[in-house]
Amino acid sequence: MADGASASLKSRVSEAEWKTRVELAALYRLVALHGWDDMIFTHISARAPGPEKHFLINPYGWYFEEMTASCLVKVDLDGDIVQDTASFINPAGFTIHSAIHAARDDAHFVIHLHTVAGVGVAAQREGLLPLGQNACLLQAQVAYHGYEGLALNHDERDRLVADLGDKPLMLLRNHGTLAVGPTAAQAWTGMFFLERACAQQVAALSVGREHVLTAPEAAQAETREQGRGIGPVSALAWPGALRMLDRRSPGYDV
Repeated sequence: MADGASASLKSRVSEAEWKTRVELAALYRLVALHGWDDMIFTHISARAPGPEKHFLINPYGWYFEEMTASCLVKVDLDGDIVQDTASFINPAGFTIHSAIHAARDDAHFVIHLHTVAGVGVAAQREGLLPLGQNACLLQAQVAYHGYEGLALNHDERDRLVADLGDKPLMLLRNHGTLAVGPTAAQAWTGMFFLERACAQQVAALSVGREHVLTAPEAAQAETREQGRGIGPVSALAWPGALRMLDRRSPGYDV
């Protein structure tokens, strides 16, 4: 556990906020279990329940496998900390997250990663190709945003939001992957499908673009519509993900 580990906040926050904290900590632990973390970099955030526009994000310097419900830091839309804590956050990380939370009412959870496969596909000119079932399911759900360097310029927020539109997933060119959702379950399932699709594309293209079989157009059209059902499926997958955490990475819910 990182130095300065937080005492439990369960008795000091609302029941709704505690549930959100537990689910957000679970997302961090799941990313770590899948090997998708990037040391202390990248971020996952959640909108804190209540009338205030407050959000929860990771304390800078903690590894994802260490994350707990109590260590998460509450901030406002400007990234200013609004709770009593010795921790601080990475302002570059919150630039992306604050933009999406402010613009999208449905973006209760925002996941951003820098995986090898995700960056690999984000750097490919054609983007995500319809090579496997995961990619075909996501065809109508992935947006793209051009790389502008470290996300420190607040002017980028408007461009990022415009590029995302109403889609739940994004490939940030030369940068990584992003998923948003009204629930932790939907954000996680969307990111899982996207990361799996990227890994499959990198594997397939290892033989060269000319040797890769693209899915038939009729199948692409069919799976494009079927992919809109990922939301309901996420409610089935999420409890199992939490049970896996209880077995393999206990302690996230303290």
